Amino acid sequence: MAMAGLYRRVLPSPPAIDFASHEGKKLFIEAIQSGTMEGFYRLISFFQTQSEPAYCGLASLSMVLNALAIDPGRKWKGPWRWFDESMLDCCEPLEKVKAIGISFGKLVCLAHCAGAKVEAFRTNQSTLEDFRKHVMRCSVSDNCHVISSYDRSALKQTGSGHFSPIGGYHVGRDMALVLDVARFKYPPHWVPLSLLWEAMGYVDKSTGQQRGFMLISRPHREPGLLYTLSCKNESWVGIAKYLMDDVPVLLKSADVKDIEKVLSLIVTSLPSNFGEFIKWIAEVRRREDGDQRLSPEEKARVTVKEEVLKQVQETGLFKHVSAFLSSANSCCRNLPLLSHQDNFPDIAASVCCQGAEILAGISSASGEYCCRETCINCLKANGDNLVTVVSGTVVNGKSEHGVDVLFPSSQMKPGCCCSASSNYIGIHPASNDVLTALLLALPPETWSGIKNENVLLEISSLVLTENLPTLLQEEVLHLRRQLHLLKRCQENKVDVDLGAPMS
Repeated sequence: MAMAGLYRRVLPSPPAIDFASHEGKKLFIEAIQSGTMEGFYRLISFFQTQSEPAYCGLASLSMVLNALAIDPGRKWKGPWRWFDESMLDCCEPLEKVKAIGISFGKLVCLAHCAGAKVEAFRTNQSTLEDFRKHVMRCSVSDNCHVISSYDRSALKQTGSGHFSPIGGYHVGRDMALVLDVARFKYPPHWVPLSLLWEAMGYVDKSTGQQRGFMLISRPHREPGLLYTLSCKNESWVGIAKYLMDDVPVLLKSADVKDIEKVLSLIVTSLPSNFGEFIKWIAEVRRREDGDQRLSPEEKARVTVKEEVLKQVQETGLFKHVSAFLSSANSCCRNLPLLSHQDNFPDIAASVCCQGAEILAGISSASGEYCCRETCINCLKANGDNLVTVVSGTVVNGKSEHGVDVLFPSSQMKPGCCCSASSNYIGIHPASNDVLTALLLALPPETWSGIKNENVLLEISSLVLTENLPTLLQEEVLHLRRQLHLLKRCQENKVDVDLGAPMS
């Protein structure tokens, strides 16, 4: 029996020129000589084909994020942190994208969520001349890349809405190189810039908005050095609403007399699944035989994490949160986020199991791993100061695995101690500093409804971002931007507001 199917398409030319054709090669060489192909080299190093017919936006974004060497902060497969389409799910469920694709605004939201610096423009918010300037700027540099959202029909191609990165620019012919991520359909091709602009002006019927383009570049530093908000679980919608909408109303309606009452009001009403919302990030690696020294990169990352943790624990708010959580009458002990007893051996064992699962590429929900023992070790990084590493022996059936987890700690004393010791409680990110970080990240207007002026002044001083050290300030602003993005998603406003989230 014959099998029906499509094998590629013939690229309509004109208006496009096949990148691999004689004329396409000539344009490429001329553009290289004029210096407007600098962004091409990194993009082509990470060029990928979309894995699903409707994944053009996700493929374009993951390609650009990898080209910019932005660390996703979570693993792809095995131990590797790498952007893949399957990881870009914080603004739209993947199953929905697989079925109908993704809108321009939601792809912008995904780029923000991934930690990139993003400038986005619809064609009714820009001009052809501005677009040309932006394409030129990114073509003479490898520090930024352009993703275009356009309608294929304007280029005489089959299909409608599509996303692809722009790989370069030919000044003399005023043509852009479109690195089409649907390589199973069309090859990379040169198109007149004015025609691409026209194609971006078509209206997306799903949103009623014109298409456009976005400039994506690296942030000043990697986002989420120690803390990050997780939207893997659908419960994030209710939690984001609680933090951004309900907390200000609670504080305005209640008569709070001191900081403890403020904390009690917020914490005792936390959604039951709150513990899945904010995470702290630990480094994981296999325990190798022989040389146990840390690499300079590992040492640098854990040192910065430790500094962030130290700065959290030095805030005035942390002291209030710690006192509240340790209070005998604190009812927050019944809440999932704070129900762990912050017992270091227990947490170390749990994270070692997670680490073993990550290294094996197994879902953490599998429950196949059990940590038999943990031990706190101090390893050196090229003769520098000691770094605290929790080593665990993890059992999976009859096999054993050695796992190292680089725990950030601000109070660890040099030496080595097995996990049975209780002297290490509180040396790792725990409920008190996680909650402190999240409270600091709430928008400043959260507290404005507090009626008691003395309490308002005190809490305002405790959460004032400008009073924080630089590292912690950046960490808090990153969390705050994440909160604003999640609220924008929750309200379905990402296609209306393309701007960077407020800090």
